[in-house]
Amino acid sequence: MSVPAVRGEGEAQNAPRSRKGEQTRARLLDAAKEIFEENGFLDARITDIAERAGLSHAFYHYFDSKEQVFREIAEMLDEYLSEVMETVIFAPGASVDPRERMETALRSHLERYRDEARIMRVIEQVARYDEHVAAVRSARNKLHREQIEASIRGMQRRGIADTTIDPKIAAAALGSMVERFAEMSLAQGQLDCDPDDGAATLARLFVNALQMKPAKDTRFRS
Repeated sequence: MSVPAVRGEGEAQNAPRSRKGEQTRARLLDAAKEIFEENGFLDARITDIAERAGLSHAFYHYFDSKEQVFREIAEMLDEYLSEVMETVIFAPGASVDPRERMETALRSHLERYRDEARIMRVIEQVARYDEHVAAVRSARNKLHREQIEASIRGMQRRGIADTTIDPKIAAAALGSMVERFAEMSLAQGQLDCDPDDGAATLARLFVNALQMKPAKDTRFRS
């Protein structure tokens, strides 16, 4: 996956002002992603990134540091992996049964994570000590927990989910299950698992935990 020319820290002085500048910045981001995948964050060098991009003197025109370019890549990947959850599960007005949408979204999420497992392994490691990366991921996870909680409450109101379950606790537990499963199986390689099988099992765990009932033309959100 190519990294788009997103902008983060240092935008005022580093933002490209032309189409060529955008393309150059994108080349540096793509090269940086490859170097981080191959060498990890600590051993990656700016000179290696610039050399891989074929831009030996351009790096500091677009980025202030190795940390900045890594953080942009981490934010982009986080958004990319989350997009299917938001557009499939939480899409307003979607009428497909919530269980079907859940499995579809989980499958797409795991497939994307698998395709980006090498860089996600590095991001997961860096998030443990880089406050910026950790804060961005924490904020996105919090948003997802709130979305899942709202969805559970909506299903409870319509009588298709167990009303005795605390939606906030259930959202945190189920969301954490998905996040940790993807990291353990795909980034760390602790479990040999096909995304189809993983998605089907995770979706079944959601259904069983919430005691979800089939519903016709049901909106996952209230």
